[in-house]
Amino acid sequence: MNLETSVEQLPPHQILLVDDEKHIRLAAAQTLELAGYEVVCADSAEKALTLLDRDWPGVVVSDINMPGIDGLELMQRIITIDNDLPVILITGHGDISMAVSAMRDGAYDFIEKPFSSELLNDVVRRAAEKRRLTLENRALRKALEAQGGIGPRIIGNSPRIQQLRAMIQHIADTPADILIQAETGSGKDLVARYIHEHSNRREKNFVAINCGAVPEHLIESELFGHERGAFTDAKSRRIGKFEHANGGTLFLDEIESMPLSLQVKLLRVLEERAIERLGSNELIPLDIRVVAATKVDLKELSEQGGYREDLYYRLNVVSLEIPPLRERREDIPMLFQHFALIASAQYQKEVPQLSAENIRALVAHHWPGNVRELRNIAERYVLLGPAYQFEVGAAGEHVTTAQMTLPEQVEQFEKLVLEEELSRNSGSLKLTQEKLGLPRKTLYDKMKKYGLDKKDYK
Repeated sequence: MNLETSVEQLPPHQILLVDDEKHIRLAAAQTLELAGYEVVCADSAEKALTLLDRDWPGVVVSDINMPGIDGLELMQRIITIDNDLPVILITGHGDISMAVSAMRDGAYDFIEKPFSSELLNDVVRRAAEKRRLTLENRALRKALEAQGGIGPRIIGNSPRIQQLRAMIQHIADTPADILIQAETGSGKDLVARYIHEHSNRREKNFVAINCGAVPEHLIESELFGHERGAFTDAKSRRIGKFEHANGGTLFLDEIESMPLSLQVKLLRVLEERAIERLGSNELIPLDIRVVAATKVDLKELSEQGGYREDLYYRLNVVSLEIPPLRERREDIPMLFQHFALIASAQYQKEVPQLSAENIRALVAHHWPGNVRELRNIAERYVLLGPAYQFEVGAAGEHVTTAQMTLPEQVEQFEKLVLEEELSRNSGSLKLTQEKLGLPRKTLYDKMKKYGLDKKDYK
């Protein structure tokens, strides 16, 4: 490349080298290019400032002593553009105290002349990694904001999560009952609330009950209510969950735990859309949607005699499956950031930036506790800071990429890179192809392999 040619659009991993002495610019630029960076040179701070904006994905290396705007003033102006853009200052021997003071004012680091190629590359490498992490965290926050809306949010861009959101939007305003199937910790309650908040029932009550947490002798009264004197301790009328949810949504979690004796009564309520309080003969009509959730295969359970088959088919009008976290690993960084931001607001602490190693460890973990486990780790990370070692589970098992085979790690990393670049370029295949240095056919083949569609990133 022509080192003296300015460019209108700077690609990622660039170094903006600012020095009024041509031979120093050329020597430093050659050192950095040999290390794999793309270098743009400017012979003045004025020219350098025209190339920068808040989203510029690079590092600035500038001499301090220059005519006009010097390196210190350039740094202050860059801070007003983006306080997180790393500025490395090059200083002569007599400027050391000045450079140290500049670091207190926001400079990333300084290098004293004459400097070795190794020193320049090391400082720039660390600054470039810091910049990359800053922009990745901003991109995650932006992606979270883009998925905003009323009520709870289903976070993620993986194909199965996109399909889940699309299905919910399709059936949200219908009166059909819904069965949610998912492993423990996958977010069944959140999905049920999301359905309610995105339906025409959102102004009415959302009522939740865990069928496995209520003693068997109390659950019928909890669901249907009772009249005064219906049984020994019934000293006053009680409105049950069904009646309280009238006009809205009733969420029955762990539906597999409902006693068989009560399942026939639930079936009748679902078919007749009416209840009778215990101790009453009066039918109370209901306008209600029931969302049930289970962590087991209800069909298999019914075949074994542990669940009524007719109730299973009545509940299974619309079935939604929440994928476990290990099957949508590309959503993990965004989910982690989401939970970290919540913890940050709750505990009044800053969110430490995730290193590339930490992100790889999170993506590689098997996540037996699913989203609930990820949220716990995000909260601990905010509370304990970068020193936290991402230990999970009761036994303190470390998250590690060793839990994936090498081909799985390579494919996962490749998919994440493609998604990140497509998102950064708003789905533009031309820009993505150029930034990743891929032939057009290769990019198409890889997108097809990972089920990526440019429309999802616009």
